Amino acid sequence: MKLNTFINCAFVIASIALVPGIAIAQTANNDSGNPLAVNSNNLPTQFKNNSVLQPFQTAFFAYQGYFKPEGISSAGALVFQYKGGEITAVDVVKAAIKANRLPAQTLNDTDYINAVDSQLRSFSRD
Repeated sequence: MKLNTFINCAFVIASIALVPGIAIAQTANNDSGNPLAVNSNNLPTQFKNNSVLQPFQTAFFAYQGYFKPEGISSAGALVFQYKGGEITAVDVVKAAIKANRLPAQTLNDTDYINAVDSQLRSFSRD
């Protein structure tokens, strides 16, 4: 059981560390010349304006604190609030919409919301 917990923790930590690279690989490069260019609110330039985040990216960006200005806690606080039912996948999607990272009609996409929920649930596994 301890080995299983260790492997799960290692997986989560590795996933968090690799997300920026994975996210950049999944998104087309823009014309800024620097694929890692960061704008004023610390989101990589690829996620500005017309780029739509994948559910995986939305959940990880919430975990990393990119939606703090929209009222979504990050890291352990996000997991704690999700486990307690204080934050839902819909809340995270609404925050991403408010931050102009997703179109408003994403709230009608149950598959997208379920995928964000699945990712949030994976953060909260013991």
